[in-house]
Amino acid sequence: MISKYHSQFVFLVCLIFLAGCRWADRPAAKVNSSPAIKQYTIGQFLATTQLKGSSFSPDKSKILVSSDEEGIDNAFAILEDGSGSVQLTDSKAEAIQVQGYFPHDERFLFLADRSGNELDHLYVREMDGTQTDLTPGSGLQARFLGWAQDGKSLFLSTNERESHYFDIYEVQVDGYIRNMIYKDEMGYEFHEVSPDKQTIAFVRTNKRDDSDILLYNQHTNSMRHLTTHEGNVEYKFQVFSRDSQSIYYTSNQGSEFSYLVREHLLTGRREVVLKPNWDVMFAKLSHFGKYLIAGINRDGQTVLELFDGRTIQRLELSSLPKGDITSVSFSGDESMMSFNASTSRTPGNVYVYDFSTEAVRRLTWTLNPEINERDLVDGEVVRFDSFDGLNIPGILYKPHDASPDNKVPALVLVHGGPGGQSRVEYHELIQYLVNHGYAIYAINNRGSSGYGKTFFTADDRRHGQADLDDCVASKSMLIDTDYIDPERIGIIGGSYGGYMTLAAMSFRPNEFAVGVDIFGISNWVRTLQNMPPWWEPLRESLYLEIGHPEHDRDYLESISPLFHADRIVRPLMVLQGANDPRVGKSESDDIVAAVKGKGVPVEYLVFEDEGHKFHKKENRLVAYRSILSFLDRYLKTENL
Repeated sequence: MISKYHSQFVFLVCLIFLAGCRWADRPAAKVNSSPAIKQYTIGQFLATTQLKGSSFSPDKSKILVSSDEEGIDNAFAILEDGSGSVQLTDSKAEAIQVQGYFPHDERFLFLADRSGNELDHLYVREMDGTQTDLTPGSGLQARFLGWAQDGKSLFLSTNERESHYFDIYEVQVDGYIRNMIYKDEMGYEFHEVSPDKQTIAFVRTNKRDDSDILLYNQHTNSMRHLTTHEGNVEYKFQVFSRDSQSIYYTSNQGSEFSYLVREHLLTGRREVVLKPNWDVMFAKLSHFGKYLIAGINRDGQTVLELFDGRTIQRLELSSLPKGDITSVSFSGDESMMSFNASTSRTPGNVYVYDFSTEAVRRLTWTLNPEINERDLVDGEVVRFDSFDGLNIPGILYKPHDASPDNKVPALVLVHGGPGGQSRVEYHELIQYLVNHGYAIYAINNRGSSGYGKTFFTADDRRHGQADLDDCVASKSMLIDTDYIDPERIGIIGGSYGGYMTLAAMSFRPNEFAVGVDIFGISNWVRTLQNMPPWWEPLRESLYLEIGHPEHDRDYLESISPLFHADRIVRPLMVLQGANDPRVGKSESDDIVAAVKGKGVPVEYLVFEDEGHKFHKKENRLVAYRSILSFLDRYLKTENL
């Protein structure tokens, strides 16, 4: 389960595939009924590379990213001149999550856990290629919190003292001497240390749609509540001004959507910087404050707005590529900006924007050259009115050869969360299934983020009910396209989407022809009781949103598929990582055992070296080849 309260947990299933494994693949590529469109093997899709993050080296000659080019995420330096890349780590078992170059040399930080257990440690990759663990010990989770303005120290937090709370340390870049600067006893969510190191910004989650900004003064050892308010309002800290006299934050007070505000800390004067009819997702300042960049979640895609960081005047930001833009970062001298951008047909690539020339350069080409982009499909935002009239958005992917004369099977794909969002970006799983003849509707059912706070809270205490009814109602829209077979519509999802799949199979047993559950919750009581300790700040909010495992036990059992598994009659596939700390393996074990006991077709895959995400391409090869085989077996016309 991915919490909607913490950005690093918001999450749609984003799974990428293994390069160079065509020997273990389905039969060779063939031409489907439209002779101009090729059908690609899983190995060919897996040969595409996924990139994450971006950080300029001090001299701007390189951009640091995580890349799964070698089968699992490793650190690579993308050369700024466009001439290629250099591999910097060679992990075979653990995914490397790069955090950034050091400010004044080419050492860099990365996080890594063990087989998906999410107990990340923070490491330095030294100039000689060796690695230093800045957070040694066992059973702890570490987080990188950012650099001091002068570049002489960094900030990190760990829960080594007490598993539920994260103390904050300042670590010197020379010698790695560390000093605790904040002892956590309240479980607030850290956001940033001010450039003058005097103030630490936190967010306190009151309820899933209600939060506050708190400022801790290190000199006076006092906590200031900045955002006193009535009712439910979300305040999210974004960044300190470079003189530490102001902060930027987002708020949805008096609005359906979050807008960007600057507040002067001494006077309390507030000014609205940006207020679109969509959520402002983030705001960042360049190193010396010359530029302010903001990201807007516009109908499932991130678009950027640029401002003068001192006058807050809007600046022209020209020539950016179309698509979803992520991982925005500035060079240390503020002359360039890097970012990743993807579309439905093209995976994320690294781009560089030059502020002086306003020119954009693409530095990577990540789609397997054997795949022709025109053989893939664009995702189209499609809305429909649900059972109660609420308008529901989603992204529809139509196979090229689908038509009234060639009706195709379809899958309703439910994102993670609760409270995630299906977005208009590249998803290899989606493109692979669509390329093999399955229409996909990535639904943003009620409770999804990005469509206003009323929509966001519309599934509270109605999980597996109102949001599931949205999924069922989407079938009518799909049938009305006149190219989807009404009898061949299934449902698929991961994490919370996996729960929705199980809920559909048990609570609406005759609505969907098949279900594919990827590490989904089957028993809410157990999942809420066994939340990882580092989710402590969110515990009460989750209880308010979903239910309390003690006080609301009867209700939680009523929405838990495990207690209604005797109603499941359609074929089910379940996939699980053995080390998943969010949705324990017992969630999948138990539902599989219950369904098998009834004699219903069920297939079960467990990956012993994975957690709540399948990091290794070799595992994703098995997982997604098996999913397609399952769908071909149970969702093809001849098998109905």
